[in-house]
Amino acid sequence: MNIFNEHSSNIAAGIALASLLLGGCSVLQPAKPVNMASYALGVQFEPAVASAGGLTVLVSAPIAQPGFNSQHMIYIKRPHELEYFSQNQWVDSPARMLAPLLIQALEHSGKYRAVIQARTAAMADLRLDTEIIRMQHEFLTSPSQAHLTVRAQLIDIQAKKVLATREFDVMEAAPSDDPYGGVIATNRAVKKILQQIADFGAQESKAGEPRNAQK
Repeated sequence: MNIFNEHSSNIAAGIALASLLLGGCSVLQPAKPVNMASYALGVQFEPAVASAGGLTVLVSAPIAQPGFNSQHMIYIKRPHELEYFSQNQWVDSPARMLAPLLIQALEHSGKYRAVIQARTAAMADLRLDTEIIRMQHEFLTSPSQAHLTVRAQLIDIQAKKVLATREFDVMEAAPSDDPYGGVIATNRAVKKILQQIADFGAQESKAGEPRNAQK
């Protein structure tokens, strides 16, 4: 009887050990990689017939509010609570993606003699600073919407003064309530807001007039 119990105990212990080892093996297995989809901002602007501007504008590198300075694609289902899509991301941070598009929008407006980047050594008359306040996919309505807010500030470099500051806010309905629908709507919002910023700069600086002709 004792031999039988001991044999049974050994079998049970062996089964438990095997189960533990098998379970341990599964735990130690590397996690399966997540298939991450990456999206870019891409906007086309219609070029102006001819450049009518007499000023050169320097475009500072855009910055972003905390929470919007990474590759995460942000969505909200209730106000003030930011969430991230787990398998979808931007190819770069919103600010870095916005920079070349902002330059294109200003160039294609035809309101400036030249549009230059901050890292160049060329002299400029004006400086345009921009900050992304929000860039998110909102599921607060049906259909969902892309919501983009950008603050722009135009500075007269020679006079060392702020000419104007304005906040631009655009919402675009998404064609589908999924990340890709949000991407399409965001690109539409980006195009609208950059065209508004280009018009704002031209209006506030009177960029269509040569500097020596301004009073």
